[in-house]
Amino acid sequence: MISLVVLDIDGCLSDGKIIYDANGLELKNFHVKDGFAIVHSYELGLEFAIITGRNTPIVTNRAKELRIKHIFQGVKDKLAVLEELCVDLGVDLSEVAAIGDDLNDLKLLRSVGMSFAPLDAVKEVRSSVDVVLERNGGDAVVRDMIEMILQKNGKYDEFVAKWL
Repeated sequence: MISLVVLDIDGCLSDGKIIYDANGLELKNFHVKDGFAIVHSYELGLEFAIITGRNTPIVTNRAKELRIKHIFQGVKDKLAVLEELCVDLGVDLSEVAAIGDDLNDLKLLRSVGMSFAPLDAVKEVRSSVDVVLERNGGDAVVRDMIEMILQKNGKYDEFVAKWL
């Protein structure tokens, strides 16, 4: 059973584009469907973490909005951070699902119980994961991943039923 979901930001939770305005303010796009699935999955037994190579207040703000408590930015070795988090949470790597899209995600993706990539991930990642999703990063691909995890955990019907 999956209990911890690890998210990469650029190219997964966002479309990977970094936009700067004339004042140097960084902007990112996030899909509301991803946020909906994250927020409504806590009560079904999922916990979330963000492990990302970049460092920006945008990620801190989005994580706060989505009630994600475990946020690691500016990370060079994502697997080492995940292993430490798993020890702290008492979670085995086999109970972790993760999504990534680029080479710096490979070690982590190859070590978890269930690995995902967006359709537009680099080929080395697409060929290394359990599931290549049918959407590009930032286009509700995390929602699709969460729904698959909830199905695997036998919780998908409960996720949908509360809205019927």
